[in-house]
Formats: sequence, structure tokens, C-alpha cells
Amino acid sequence: MRAKTNSGSPVLCIKLCAALIATVLPAMACAAWQVVASEQGKRVEIDRASIVSNPNGEATATGRIVLDKPIVDPKTSSAYRIIEVMSRYDCTERTHSTLKRSYFKEEGELVRQEEVKIPYDMPVRSGTPDDKLLREVCRPKSGSPAVALASRTAEKVNEAAGALRKENESLVEKEVQKELRKITSNASSALHGIRKDASATDLSNIPWSYDGTGGADNWSRLKAEYATCGSGRRQSPIDLRDGIALDLEPIQFAYRPASFRVVDSGRNLQMTVYGGSLGLLGKNYELIRIQFHRPSEITIDGRAFAMDAQLVHKSDDGKLAIAVVLLDTGTENPVIQMALNNLPLEKGGEVAPPAQTLDLSRLLPGDQRYFTFMGSLTTPPCTEDVLWLVLKQPQQLSPEQLAIFERLYKPNARPVQPGWGRIIKESR
Repeated sequence: MRAKTNSGSPVLCIKLCAALIATVLPAMACAAWQVVASEQGKRVEIDRASIVSNPNGEATATGRIVLDKPIVDPKTSSAYRIIEVMSRYDCTERTHSTLKRSYFKEEGELVRQEEVKIPYDMPVRSGTPDDKLLREVCRPKSGSPAVALASRTAEKVNEAAGALRKENESLVEKEVQKELRKITSNASSALHGIRKDASATDLSNIPWSYDGTGGADNWSRLKAEYATCGSGRRQSPIDLRDGIALDLEPIQFAYRPASFRVVDSGRNLQMTVYGGSLGLLGKNYELIRIQFHRPSEITIDGRAFAMDAQLVHKSDDGKLAIAVVLLDTGTENPVIQMALNNLPLEKGGEVAPPAQTLDLSRLLPGDQRYFTFMGSLTTPPCTEDVLWLVLKQPQQLSPEQLAIFERLYKPNARPVQPGWGRIIKESR
């Protein structure tokens, strides 16, 4: 006789076990990221599988911030959208400290990592994303009445601690503001001394450059005619975002095969093409020169491109219009290759091949929708009242072509300037 079991028939047991295994195993194989907070433009998540606790009331875990829009990393000039942070939490003292940060372009696409050499314990305030992360990290594992009781007790302790913090918050804030005023006063005095020393330095004999003493921060002090570089309110380049989408008049490019000259200015590579113009709103602008910048000076929603080509034009009444072609790495660009094939052998040199012509229309994208705004030259004397026309569709240059620019020229892009409320229009 087969003995009965408390759980019912053997067949039912087998089915229940199979269902349980089918439910648990896929969950174990899935990613462990769990959303703990969502704010405008970002969300905060924790990898529950990364939580490691010790008997001393401390735990380590990895969380991350996922941004809706990528931003540019100033250390690598690459865009990232995900910041993973490994932290140490003190569940008793309610503090956390950052151990390591990792920046990702997208899931699994690492941009860079940095370890915090001296982790610093910071208090966790109630209601913040860090508070929600701490609750997840310090939450006891379920499975026993004692754990449930401990969880309820911890919640009551947190509520009491929150009430106590609110009562003390005003006192703490007063002390913090007092210290901040003291620090600000000392910093202001120090900064005044630095500016005084810097203003006393004679920079009149220093040529402008993209770094060092002659760099962009000091352009306005190198010569009197460069003053607009520091005081102008329509300076370029700018970051293009929040443009007004309109039915803009198409740019009438009139480029044809023409003779050309390649010039090494020492700071960048330039080309003069003897023929070509653009027309817009009944006005004609003749092509003066092409200059290449690495990385791109213009950025879009915080994103910088590998390079840009700026086609500088001038009208009969002396007005300037700059058409910009953004460049990403990809396939070889025939116009850029023509310039590289005729590189001068010395800095400041030039080459004018007698038997060659350049068809500049091959540099333009098929989609010629564009952004437009009023700005300035991006090099001294930073002359304003310049019409900028930035083509939306990037063109490509090969990694080999980009490597030549990296070898010959230092980064030669002026930092992005304040917009000062300028109107940006874009083709829709």
C-alpha cells in the first residue's frame, strides 16, 4: 500500500515543482536592475544581485542613474547616458560612500571608470533617491517572523529618525549657511587676489592658441581688438538645443569643380577654393575658405562630433555666413582626402596643385535641412554679426583620416559659449 502524503497526490507535487522551477530559473537568469526612483529626465535603479551585507550592519551594492538624453564626458569627449555607482552603506548610521563610478554610452558600452581613492561617508536624507537605495540595500531578507518583526521595527526607527531630522534641520541649516558664508568670503578674497595677479601679467606678446596662457580663457586680454571674445553676447560656438522648427528657405549652394589651395595655419588645416557661393533670402555669399576643427565646435543637445568643416562665406556688403558640415567617423571622405593628399610639408606652408580641381558639392549631405542662429567667429577677434548655418545630417570621414588630424594638430575647438537667450531656428 502506498502511503499518502500531506501535500496530496505525487502527480500534483511533480506539477507544482515543475511550475516552481520554470518560474524561478528565468528570473535568476534575468538582469537584476530594479527601479527605485524616477525623476524628470532620469531614473535610479539598483542591482539587487550586487548587494553584499556583513554582520557589522554594512553593505555594498551597485546602483545606476539612467538619463533620458546622453551628455558629453569632458574627460573623454564621448557621450554617456548611464552612470553606475558602487557604494558602501552603513545601515545603522544611515550613511553611504561612493567607491567606484562607471560611465556607459549605452548598456554594456563602457566610456570610462574611476575609483574613489578616499571614500567619504555622507548622511542619507529621508525621501531622497539615496534614501530609497539605502532601504533596498538594508532591507532584511524575508523568510521568518523575526525578520518581519525586525523590518517593522526598522520602519518605525526610520520614521522616528525622520521626525528628529526635521526638528533639527533648521538648526543644521543655520550652521551650514554660517560656514558657507565664511567659505565664500575666503574664496572671494582668494579669487580677487588671483585675478589681481593675473591682470598684472602682461599678455600682449603672447599669440592666441587653444591651450595654455594664450588659450580661449585669455583671448580677450591678449590684444585690445580681441576684447569682444570676452564681452560679446553673441559668441560662437554654442550648443544647439530647443530650436524652433520652421519651414526654412533652402540654402542655395552653388559649388562647382575649381582650383584650390591647402594651407597649414599651424593651428588647423584650411583650404581656399577659387569658386563657389551660397544664396539665402535673396543674398549671395562668396566662399572664402574652409577650415577644419577637431572635435566639432558646434554641439547638438550636448553631443560633440569627431570634427567639423566650416565653410566661411562673405557677401558684397562684408557680412559673413558660415555653413557647417558635421563629421562622424565612418567611410573615407573624398574632399578631405584631397586636402590630405596635398598637405604642406611644413607648418605655415601651402600647396596649390596646378592640375587638380575640387568639387566641394561632394562634401555636402543629401539632406540639407539646417539650424541657423546669429553668432561670431570662433577665433580672435571673435567678430560678431555672423550668420551660422549648421547642416543637420553629418557626413563621414574614415578613422585613418581622423588619425592624421590627431597626429598633426592638437584639439582646436573653442569651448561652447553662453547662448544669452539667442533664437535658434531649424528646418522641420
